[in-house]
Amino acid sequence: MPAGTLYRGREGMWSWVAHRVTGVLIFLLPVRTRPRHRSRACLPRGVRQSRGDLQDRPSSRAWSTASWPAILFHALNGLRIIAVDFWSKGPRLQKQMLWTVVVIWLVLMVGALYPVLGHAARELFGS
Repeated sequence: MPAGTLYRGREGMWSWVAHRVTGVLIFLLPVRTRPRHRSRACLPRGVRQSRGDLQDRPSSRAWSTASWPAILFHALNGLRIIAVDFWSKGPRLQKQMLWTVVVIWLVLMVGALYPVLGHAARELFGS
């Protein structure tokens, strides 16, 4: 292989990988939750009430808590991809736009830590 032709995996490749992974997670979210809702609707009322709410189970809460950061990153990175594709300066500035997306995403995630973890702590330990 000639020197200089091997792609070394810079920021663009990792953003592509992260975009694909978050896209798959977003695709799996309704696949995971919808069958529970449909199957529950077919049960008689007494059985539904005795089984409890499926959304209150820890696995459902963990899935929901983990899905919204993926959705937010996927949306922000999608806007960056659109800018790279349709803006004349996009390819030149794609690295700066990626780091801007990462910083915005991290700021929003840090801002959401207290409400999300505070609620989880109150549910687990009571308050």
